[in-house]
Amino acid sequence: MKANDVRQLKPAELEAKLGELKKDLFTLRMQHATKQLENPIQIRAVKRDIARVKTVLRQQQNGEVS
Repeated sequence: MKANDVRQLKPAELEAKLGELKKDLFTLRMQHATKQLENPIQIRAVKRDIARVKTVLRQQQNGEVS
């Protein structure tokens, strides 16, 4: 997920995407704990996507990005 793609979403869509990413992270963590996760790098990618979404949400709330 690219930052430019995230910036094009509306705040409601960003909130939905954030919830979806958090569920994905939970699932990946459970798979990792039970030794079922094939690619642990996915956890890092999802965490970074969550950070991107949160950053853009915060910028939109502050009026920094139109």
